[in-house]
Amino acid sequence: MAKSEKRQRNTLIQLRCTEAEAEAIKKKAMAAGISTSELLRRSAMNRRIMVRTDIRMMNELKRLGGLQKHLYSQMHETMTTELSRQFSEVLSGIVIAINALDMTPVPAEEIKD
Repeated sequence: MAKSEKRQRNTLIQLRCTEAEAEAIKKKAMAAGISTSELLRRSAMNRRIMVRTDIRMMNELKRLGGLQKHLYSQMHETMTTELSRQFSEVLSGIVIAINALDMTPVPAEEIKD
């Protein structure tokens, strides 16, 4: 968004809603990675609102996999069969968790409150 478009937004519209409605709006905006104002603008203008996958979750899983691999290589000389099996199970679990994250954007309307 260009700076000039931001500067043009100088009109404030207030909205009354219940606590539950406010929480639902905030939750959907957070899931989509946009502000509540942007969510409401897009909704009012019938623009698409797509939810993005939690990139932080993906990065954390990748980081944990890297740490597990590092530990495995550090302990390689003193590795037992049981310890190797445990490392393998953890790495398999991390791979399954990464693959379970659906990277397809989802319309915000489909998010359950």
